[in-house]
Amino acid sequence: MTRPSRCRSVAIVGVRGTIVDIEVHLGGMPGFSLVGLPDASLYESRDRVRAAVLSSRETWPLQRITVSLSPAALPKRGSHFDLGVAVAILAAAERVPLAAADGVLFLGELALDGRLHPVRGVLPAVLAAERAGLTHAVVPEPNAAEARLIPGMRVFGARSLRQVLAYLRGVEIPDEPLDELDGSVNILAPLDDDTLDLADVAGQDTAKRAVEIAAAGHHHLLLSGTPGSGKTMLARRLPSLLPDLSIDESLEVTSIHSIAGVLPPGRPLVVRPPFVDPHHTASPVAIVGGGQRIPHPGAASLAHRGTLFLDEVPEFQARVLDALRQPLESGVLTLSRSEATAMFPARFLLVMAQNPCPCGNHGSTVRECTCRPDAVRRYGRRLSGPVRDRIDLRVGVEPPTMAELDTDAEPSKVVADRVAEARARQERRLRGTPWRCNGELPGPYLRRELKLSGDVTAPAFAGVRNGSLTLRGVDRVLRVAWTIADLAGRDRPTADDVGAALLFRLGEAV
Repeated sequence: MTRPSRCRSVAIVGVRGTIVDIEVHLGGMPGFSLVGLPDASLYESRDRVRAAVLSSRETWPLQRITVSLSPAALPKRGSHFDLGVAVAILAAAERVPLAAADGVLFLGELALDGRLHPVRGVLPAVLAAERAGLTHAVVPEPNAAEARLIPGMRVFGARSLRQVLAYLRGVEIPDEPLDELDGSVNILAPLDDDTLDLADVAGQDTAKRAVEIAAAGHHHLLLSGTPGSGKTMLARRLPSLLPDLSIDESLEVTSIHSIAGVLPPGRPLVVRPPFVDPHHTASPVAIVGGGQRIPHPGAASLAHRGTLFLDEVPEFQARVLDALRQPLESGVLTLSRSEATAMFPARFLLVMAQNPCPCGNHGSTVRECTCRPDAVRRYGRRLSGPVRDRIDLRVGVEPPTMAELDTDAEPSKVVADRVAEARARQERRLRGTPWRCNGELPGPYLRRELKLSGDVTAPAFAGVRNGSLTLRGVDRVLRVAWTIADLAGRDRPTADDVGAALLFRLGEAV
């Protein structure tokens, strides 16, 4: 009787990886059993692995093959287990030294001819392996750069099962042609556009000021105006004001994008804040994430540490907008499904744009509104009160005048320098806390550690007394006031800063 063999792979739930032992036992009449809560794509690995082994000119064991994935209670999904299953079977058949697979992580989907296809979630998988004490990783060659982001992990990027077996046997690695389709193009990867500059937007001084404050303090923003007034132009240029991600942020964002399979080709590490722009027909699952058995990330998590832009926001389903209330407060999405509960980071900067009415011309001085008054009211109520209460900055955007079209505007680089200085002031002030920007500060910390005098906060509490502001709104006004002070280089906000923040909150800034 043969001795069972063991290889290591990883199961991903949420953004966390768990080491999975792939154990193989040979004995009995020919057959193949796969146990340990595999999904359909993993269950089909039986046929892929057998074809790949035979195509690699290896002998397939003519015995009963039992493959166990442990821990058995953990759901497993994905084709990235193929490589580990193949190596474990050949190790049990004594075609590969058992010791060679010890301490090695195996990830990769096998083609029928033995080639290795790239897989999702390599970064969080290798990170989990490193934390579990594994020192080597074997991954498809297109995923090797991503795997090497984890310090101290020795990575072998392979093109085929033949190369993996030669690596484990310690013999010369055979040359294999690289499949041009493997990792060369990713149609789901977001495209970066470095040509977008704030200088392209004529006029709109108040709206530009709001965009600058939003970028500096991570404050949510609502832009309202007639079609063609420049709302989308402003929103798409906000990412040009944001600083690069820190190393920790880059790894965190890259892990999410790797799991979703949207990493840009040739760039294994995300260094710029992402910009996600879903269409208004997107479903709640597409926005917040989900799935039938095991949750997967949605647009809100893909926008983590970046910007989530909802254009024509009243056209989104009410369920979609209300589902954003939790991450807007906590920065985390907790999704429960039949077989797993996953937590996805979702601390994004929400930017929304809307027309004043269905035809878009309500309030315009040059175009006639064709909407009935009740239609205008219903359109305005599509954004619920709880969601609207979480928006820090509300700005009306008017079309630029002919005179403004001829004036020069500040380029993004100049504004981005001010934003970077304001962010640096916040980091110094919040050093030693879990928060990085004013927009993330909870109310108790704001009132206790950053308490302001009564004469400074008087404009905000006057809004509470006249009913135009809630107590949660007071906290948000004070956060914006701190950001305004940071942009001006002041150590603490003044009453004028609080007053300006209140006008932005009420949508009355001019």
